[in-house]
Amino acid sequence: MNRTVAVVTLGCARNEVDSEELAGRLAADGWTLVDDVESAEVALVNTCGFIESAKKDSIDALLEANSLKGHGLTRTVVAVGCMAERYGEELAQALPEADAILGFDDYRDISARLQSIMAGNKHISHTPKDRRALLPISPVERPAARKADFASRVGAGGSLFRKRLGSAPWAPLKIASGCDRRCSFCAIPYFRGSFISRQPDEIIAEARWLADEGVSEIFLVSENTTSYGKDLGDLRLMEKLLPQLSVIDGISRIRLSYLQPAEIRPTLLQAIVETEKVVPYFDISFQHSSGSVLRRMRRFGDSEKFIHLINQIRALSPEAGIRSNVIVGFPGETESEYQELVDFVSVANLDAVGVFGYSDEDNTEALSLEGKIDHEVIKERLEGLSSLVDELVTERASARIGENVVVLIEDSELQEGRGEHQGPEVDGTITFIDTQFSVGEYVSAKIVDSMGADLVAAPR
Repeated sequence: MNRTVAVVTLGCARNEVDSEELAGRLAADGWTLVDDVESAEVALVNTCGFIESAKKDSIDALLEANSLKGHGLTRTVVAVGCMAERYGEELAQALPEADAILGFDDYRDISARLQSIMAGNKHISHTPKDRRALLPISPVERPAARKADFASRVGAGGSLFRKRLGSAPWAPLKIASGCDRRCSFCAIPYFRGSFISRQPDEIIAEARWLADEGVSEIFLVSENTTSYGKDLGDLRLMEKLLPQLSVIDGISRIRLSYLQPAEIRPTLLQAIVETEKVVPYFDISFQHSSGSVLRRMRRFGDSEKFIHLINQIRALSPEAGIRSNVIVGFPGETESEYQELVDFVSVANLDAVGVFGYSDEDNTEALSLEGKIDHEVIKERLEGLSSLVDELVTERASARIGENVVVLIEDSELQEGRGEHQGPEVDGTITFIDTQFSVGEYVSAKIVDSMGADLVAAPR
């Protein structure tokens, strides 16, 4: 067999890991991975099912791949990923342009599935189910049942199936899968399942493999990084894992993603700030700042508690990068609650803020909440806060002029990279002028100018 397949990835860094693990399984079974869909017999589209705009992008990608049939090598279009898992049979009926819709349980046998589909066999799409019911409710009871469910998820059982699909000097490394939180607006726990931590030795082995593949910055990703270790009986396991990762030869930077503010403990703050190679970068999921809105979201905290947390971080590391996401127009959000969010964002001094307008999602509690906000009001609040955020992020970037930074070069043509306070793909960048640095190089520099959220630096 010498089949060709192109993997198209939409959504978050967790999806990027899934794509590379699917690619690894396919490569191990003799498939040839190609970059362009039109050069592949199979287009494997890893979809995102988080919010409406992401679903639309996923459908557009599937339709675009389908349009290539008959114009090149492309014969088969297959959907995988969160939207495919979330809707299954329903998506198959609504989108006949896709030759098959595969769920997470198909990942382990992905090569056989694709061969069967290419042979003309009809794939019966799954009926979505609440994947939280597959494991015990109590996290500490999950290890015994772990293999039964986790074996169907990529990266399972300690065996490393992963093939890099790019050559960037950084890479995401998945430390856990699923989520135990019950945020009323989020369906991720429904289709991703309960929270399962990977064993530390699995993570360390994959980090070493990434280093051997030329990766110097690893980005630890999961649906909730602050919960890592709770199902293994040790909520401080992350504090123990970070020093073990930091001694790996070839790894120069370690970055954490998606921290829940209610679970950020003092020992974790200290570990992030004090462990060698771990960058002072805090991707904190605030979602809102009004205590009453957060309770309706089934979340914790308020403006005062969040400002206190930010002040703690700044006291430990004044130049730390802090980013977050917020939702406007959540059911029942009053003008005063919205204004509280505006006031919080105005004083929080964040480096990056993603602003989203609320939209109903299937299989969520918020879907049935009363007090839905008119779409025009949501649009107005979204535009208003987004405009303010642009101004605030620009001011924050400007305030960094004069700071000394270490920049990881990611684009040699643009002479562009990121400092420690900037996350990959979602935050600002740092650019050099009239230099010739190579991708993967770390450059000591000084910030000399800013352009919106982006910065300009000169080598030191």
